[in-house]
Amino acid sequence: MAIRQIAKIGEPVLRKKAKVVTKFDEKLVELLEDMADTMYEADGVGLAAPQVSILKRVVVIDVGEGLLELVNPEIIATSGEQIDAEGCLSVPGEDGEVKRPYVVRVRAQDRHGNTFEIEGEELLARAFCHEIDHLDGILFVDKVEK
Repeated sequence: MAIRQIAKIGEPVLRKKAKVVTKFDEKLVELLEDMADTMYEADGVGLAAPQVSILKRVVVIDVGEGLLELVNPEIIATSGEQIDAEGCLSVPGEDGEVKRPYVVRVRAQDRHGNTFEIEGEELLARAFCHEIDHLDGILFVDKVEK
């Protein structure tokens, strides 16, 4: 396991669309573990693979309820609305108010390729949206309201 370099705003990798993961192997496990270590080291609550310069649809999140690993995540349902401040490990020192759904349901795969669904509200819903946006080259600064 290793701490990886976090890409910063302005680096082209952050604006590219990540590719679907098709191989569930040791390299994927290593990526997931390195991403978790990197996120915790940086005091983040989420990290997407493009943020460590890997264009794969892989996300790790921990909003204080334990580590979630999401491979090929997609938002399948949302409800409600919330507006709150967001920041990003790839945009150090900046934050802004972003409108997100209050409840978000995600379908993803685990490190072994098993499909599952998970639902989150408030901060977890926000983290799902924020990290999945990274997989499509979207940063929170693109959505800041104020």
